[in-house]
Amino acid sequence: MLDPLEGLNADGTIRTGASRDRVSPDFEPVIAAALQAFVAIADDSAELHLYGSVATGTARRGRSDVDLLAIDAPETWCRETERELSARFAALCRGVAIGRGTAGDYLGDTDQEYGNRVFLRHYCVPLAGPDAVRSRSPFPGDVRAARGFNGDIGIRLAEWRAGTVAARPVARKTLFAAAGVVSVLDGTWTTDRGTAARRWGERRPHQADQMAMLLAWAEDHRTPSPAELRAALAPGGIVADVVAAFEATVGLWS
Repeated sequence: MLDPLEGLNADGTIRTGASRDRVSPDFEPVIAAALQAFVAIADDSAELHLYGSVATGTARRGRSDVDLLAIDAPETWCRETERELSARFAALCRGVAIGRGTAGDYLGDTDQEYGNRVFLRHYCVPLAGPDAVRSRSPFPGDVRAARGFNGDIGIRLAEWRAGTVAARPVARKTLFAAAGVVSVLDGTWTTDRGTAARRWGERRPHQADQMAMLLAWAEDHRTPSPAELRAALAPGGIVADVVAAFEATVGLWS
């Protein structure tokens, strides 16, 4: 869902609409239930954060997911709680997803850890816990941030080609990477899939239809045939073209 407040501040740092006071009252029962479950298992170091369209106030009742991030919480708790809350609030949201991480995921010097810090600082709203890992300083929306978010796109392509994968995650990740390329080339900052597809098509008109196709897959508006998905992943396909452009413009993870 497009966050209308996402972009760059005057000093070049990232701006988003993620804020506790933008959460719609419609979704407060889900957050309250998640907090109740979290308090029952959390120790002094565990943290719970909210992100996604609910955090930016753009979620739609019955159609959006409630996305949570648990840091240093048990994996079993994350899986059991997301199943329980997804079932309990099925009429309110499409599902409750709880990603899991550890404090160490945010503390190193690799591109991945840097990207994790950018995400936690600008896209997550703290709900519970010490909030000790999140940076107090904003991050610039630049090549390093784009690489931190999506420098693994080449790794993902290799995995997709080697295994069985659904079209939706392929399309969503590819468009996320395209957003990084667009951001660097346009001197702006966006993670929005629709914006990425539109600007990519404007810059490369011969690929506009393919980007529109990926957007339809990402938004579940159309399910491709197996042959269409294989073509998108093949050498010379749209996914490989995005990977090549990302490598040339932003750089891949070492």
